Amino acid sequence: MFQTVLSLPVIFFGHGSPMNGIEVNVFSLKWKELGRTLPKPNSILAVSAHWETDGIKLTGNKIQKTIHDFGGFPKKLYEQQYNPPGNLNLCERIQKLIPEAKIDNTWGLDHGTWTILKQMYPEQDIPVIQLSLSKRLSEGEHYNIGKILAPLRKEGVMIIGSGNIIHSFKEMEWTETAKPRSWAAQFNESVKDMILKKEHDKLINYKKLEYGLRASPTPEHYLPFLYVLGLQESTDKVTFFNDEVVMASFSMTSFILSS
Repeated sequence: MFQTVLSLPVIFFGHGSPMNGIEVNVFSLKWKELGRTLPKPNSILAVSAHWETDGIKLTGNKIQKTIHDFGGFPKKLYEQQYNPPGNLNLCERIQKLIPEAKIDNTWGLDHGTWTILKQMYPEQDIPVIQLSLSKRLSEGEHYNIGKILAPLRKEGVMIIGSGNIIHSFKEMEWTETAKPRSWAAQFNESVKDMILKKEHDKLINYKKLEYGLRASPTPEHYLPFLYVLGLQESTDKVTFFNDEVVMASFSMTSFILSS
């Protein structure tokens, strides 16, 4: 693999609605800006909330498929295609780091990945693969996989996690003007403070935090965040962006780890 002098940034994206993949709004405009200003990687490894599997899997497609894994949206969204090349060499490199990982050609890029990358890198010229969320693993084990993947940062690979730190359908409001619920605003600020203080143990055991289970009644949107935490180096600077709670109970809060 190509060796770089500096580690590439790692990014956690609050991805929110699939409509962010085609709309022009504050979130998508920031994604576009990142595509212009961040170092261009030779490949991207994405961990999305929307690919849960029995065991660890990697998308081994030569050309990645666009997965429209949602319902009830406008026709235009289902017509979108994002089909960058895959990277079998990167899959095999990850298998050396994680021997139990299996190559899988049935999936592709789900909306946790393509809606963001379509805005960041519309040319579709950067190879992309996804790493699945294994249902067999604990929160701590997901975090540790992030740590195992750390060498890739110096090999030209940009690693992204895509989910939402707060993801509660039960308490959402279907309006853009909905104010954050007080508990959601408090939890969002608390998590940001723990990120800055590198209190990873607390964040891994989020179910014990005040409002932790209320914020993430199911774990899949929180887990990609743990992979990004696992990749944090001691010299990394934390930069928050898209720091908003929308529809009362969904956090778009995102951050970059960069040396």
